[in-house]
Amino acid sequence: MQCPYCKNTTSRVIDTSHDSRGGVRRRRECEKCGQRFSTYERPILATPLIIKADGTREEFDREKLLRGIRIACAKRPVSAADIERLVGEIEANLQAMGKAEVSSRVVGDMVIAGLKELDQIAYIRYAIVYLRLSDLRAIRDEIDHLLLES
Repeated sequence: MQCPYCKNTTSRVIDTSHDSRGGVRRRRECEKCGQRFSTYERPILATPLIIKADGTREEFDREKLLRGIRIACAKRPVSAADIERLVGEIEANLQAMGKAEVSSRVVGDMVIAGLKELDQIAYIRYAIVYLRLSDLRAIRDEIDHLLLES
Protein backbone atom coordinates (compact mmCIF):
# COMPACT_ATOMS: atom_id res chain seq x y z
CA MET A 1 0.00 0.00 0.00
CA GLN A 2 1.43 3.36 -1.03
CA CYS A 3 1.73 6.05 1.65
CA PRO A 4 -0.38 9.11 0.68
CA TYR A 5 2.20 11.41 2.27
CA CYS A 6 5.61 10.24 1.01
CA LYS A 7 4.57 7.64 -1.61
CA ASN A 8 6.64 4.92 0.05
CA THR A 9 5.28 1.44 -0.68
CA THR A 10 6.12 -0.13 2.67
CA SER A 11 3.67 0.22 5.54
CA ARG A 12 2.55 -1.93 8.41
CA VAL A 13 -0.97 -2.64 9.57
CA ILE A 14 -1.69 -1.33 13.07
CA ASP A 15 -5.37 -2.20 13.38
CA THR A 16 -8.02 -4.03 11.35
CA SER A 17 -11.80 -3.83 11.72
CA HIS A 18 -14.72 -5.24 9.74
CA ASP A 19 -18.05 -3.64 8.86
CA SER A 20 -21.49 -5.15 8.32
CA ARG A 21 -21.20 -5.05 4.51
CA GLY A 22 -18.09 -7.21 4.40
CA GLY A 23 -15.61 -4.34 4.11
CA VAL A 24 -12.30 -4.20 5.96
CA ARG A 25 -10.81 -1.00 7.40
CA ARG A 26 -7.10 -1.07 8.07
CA ARG A 27 -5.14 1.51 10.02
CA ARG A 28 -1.59 1.67 8.65
CA GLU A 29 1.70 3.33 9.50
CA CYS A 30 4.30 4.23 6.87
CA GLU A 31 7.67 2.67 7.68
CA LYS A 32 9.54 5.57 6.07
CA CYS A 33 7.83 8.77 7.32
CA GLY A 34 5.85 7.35 10.26
CA GLN A 35 2.55 8.96 9.16
CA ARG A 36 -0.63 6.99 9.82
CA PHE A 37 -3.45 6.54 7.34
CA SER A 38 -6.48 4.33 6.81
CA THR A 39 -7.40 2.10 3.91
CA TYR A 40 -10.76 0.56 3.21
CA GLU A 41 -11.24 -2.68 1.33
CA ARG A 42 -14.62 -3.82 0.12
CA PRO A 43 -15.65 -6.68 -2.09
CA ILE A 44 -16.26 -5.82 -5.71
CA LEU A 45 -19.72 -7.02 -6.56
CA ALA A 46 -21.49 -6.42 -9.83
CA THR A 47 -23.66 -3.33 -9.80
CA PRO A 48 -26.34 -2.97 -12.44
CA LEU A 49 -26.27 -0.55 -15.34
CA ILE A 50 -28.35 2.54 -14.64
CA ILE A 51 -31.04 3.37 -17.21
CA LYS A 52 -31.35 7.16 -17.39
CA ALA A 53 -34.62 9.00 -18.08
CA ASP A 54 -33.62 9.52 -21.74
CA GLY A 55 -33.08 5.76 -22.19
CA THR A 56 -29.27 5.85 -22.17
CA ARG A 57 -27.40 3.44 -19.96
CA GLU A 58 -24.35 4.07 -17.83
CA GLU A 59 -22.33 2.23 -15.21
CA PHE A 60 -23.27 2.81 -11.59
CA ASP A 61 -20.86 5.43 -10.29
CA ARG A 62 -20.47 5.42 -6.51
CA GLU A 63 -18.47 8.66 -6.58
CA LYS A 64 -21.16 10.46 -8.61
CA LEU A 65 -23.81 9.37 -6.10
CA LEU A 66 -21.57 10.43 -3.23
CA ARG A 67 -21.05 13.88 -4.80
CA GLY A 68 -24.79 14.43 -5.25
CA ILE A 69 -25.57 13.51 -1.66
CA ARG A 70 -22.69 15.62 -0.35
CA ILE A 71 -24.04 18.63 -2.26
CA ALA A 72 -27.49 18.12 -0.71
CA CYS A 73 -25.91 17.81 2.75
CA ALA A 74 -23.55 20.80 2.36
CA LYS A 75 -23.42 23.00 5.48
CA ARG A 76 -25.72 20.60 7.32
CA PRO A 77 -24.87 18.68 10.51
CA VAL A 78 -24.49 15.40 8.60
CA SER A 79 -21.24 13.52 9.14
CA ALA A 80 -19.15 12.13 6.31
CA ALA A 81 -19.60 8.70 7.90
CA ASP A 82 -23.40 9.00 7.63
CA ILE A 83 -23.13 9.98 3.97
CA GLU A 84 -20.76 7.06 3.28
CA ARG A 85 -23.12 4.71 5.10
CA LEU A 86 -26.08 5.88 3.01
CA VAL A 87 -24.15 5.46 -0.25
CA GLY A 88 -22.97 2.02 0.90
CA GLU A 89 -26.53 0.96 1.72
CA ILE A 90 -27.79 2.13 -1.68
CA GLU A 91 -24.97 0.31 -3.48
CA ALA A 92 -25.59 -2.86 -1.44
CA ASN A 93 -29.34 -2.70 -2.20
CA LEU A 94 -28.64 -2.37 -5.91
CA GLN A 95 -26.26 -5.34 -5.82
CA ALA A 96 -28.76 -7.40 -3.82
CA MET A 97 -31.42 -6.83 -6.50
CA GLY A 98 -29.41 -9.08 -8.79
CA LYS A 99 -30.59 -7.26 -11.90
CA ALA A 100 -28.44 -6.34 -14.89
CA GLU A 101 -30.17 -2.96 -15.32
CA VAL A 102 -32.04 -0.65 -12.95
CA SER A 103 -33.86 2.61 -13.62
CA SER A 104 -32.23 5.76 -12.30
CA ARG A 105 -35.60 6.41 -10.68
CA VAL A 106 -35.00 3.45 -8.33
CA VAL A 107 -31.66 4.93 -7.26
CA GLY A 108 -33.21 8.37 -6.80
CA ASP A 109 -36.02 6.91 -4.69
CA MET A 110 -33.43 5.20 -2.45
CA VAL A 111 -31.57 8.50 -2.03
CA ILE A 112 -34.78 10.38 -1.25
CA ALA A 113 -35.79 7.81 1.38
CA GLY A 114 -32.32 7.85 2.94
CA LEU A 115 -32.06 11.64 3.06
CA LYS A 116 -35.53 11.93 4.56
CA GLU A 117 -34.27 9.87 7.52
CA LEU A 118 -30.85 11.55 7.65
CA ASP A 119 -31.64 15.26 7.36
CA GLN A 120 -34.88 16.90 6.25
CA ILE A 121 -33.20 20.03 4.85
CA ALA A 122 -30.86 17.88 2.74
CA TYR A 123 -33.94 15.93 1.65
CA ILE A 124 -35.67 19.13 0.48
CA ARG A 125 -32.54 20.26 -1.38
CA TYR A 126 -32.31 16.93 -3.19
CA ALA A 127 -36.06 16.77 -3.78
CA ILE A 128 -36.10 20.18 -5.48
CA VAL A 129 -33.95 18.74 -8.26
CA TYR A 130 -35.05 15.10 -8.21
CA LEU A 131 -38.79 15.68 -7.94
CA ARG A 132 -38.54 18.74 -10.20
CA LEU A 133 -40.17 21.07 -7.70
CA SER A 134 -40.31 24.05 -10.03
CA ASP A 135 -41.98 26.72 -7.93
CA LEU A 136 -42.38 27.85 -4.36
CA ARG A 137 -45.84 26.32 -4.07
CA ALA A 138 -44.51 22.84 -4.92
CA ILE A 139 -41.64 23.25 -2.46
CA ARG A 140 -44.02 24.45 0.25
CA ASP A 141 -46.34 21.50 -0.40
CA GLU A 142 -43.40 19.12 0.03
CA ILE A 143 -42.36 20.85 3.27
CA ASP A 144 -45.96 20.69 4.55
CA HIS A 145 -46.04 16.99 3.70
CA LEU A 146 -42.80 16.48 5.66
CA LEU A 147 -44.18 18.37 8.64
CA LEU A 148 -47.31 16.18 8.68
CA GLU A 149 -45.16 13.03 8.70
CA SER A 150 -43.06 14.12 11.67
